[in-house]
Amino acid sequence: MRADKIKVIDEVWDDERINSFLTKESLGDEPEDFSRLLHAYRSMRLDDFRIFLERFKAQGGDIRATSKSGETLMDIIKNHRQSANFLALLKA
Repeated sequence: MRADKIKVIDEVWDDERINSFLTKESLGDEPEDFSRLLHAYRSMRLDDFRIFLERFKAQGGDIRATSKSGETLMDIIKNHRQSANFLALLKA
């Protein structure tokens, strides 16, 4: 870890913070739904990601949204060492 980075433990993920990911702007020129999913996956713990996905789907978000190169979030994370539980949520 870089000297200027502080390790954050037990971050607070309240409803407001989780909901803020539902309106995040796209990363670069990626499609909105894909970008929001990727950002949430990169930022959230499993339980917070579960809540995010429920709300994301309830507002009409597409969990199978693709990147500009045609990959879904599942395609990208399937080989990540600790992604099994996240994949299960996306497949549910």
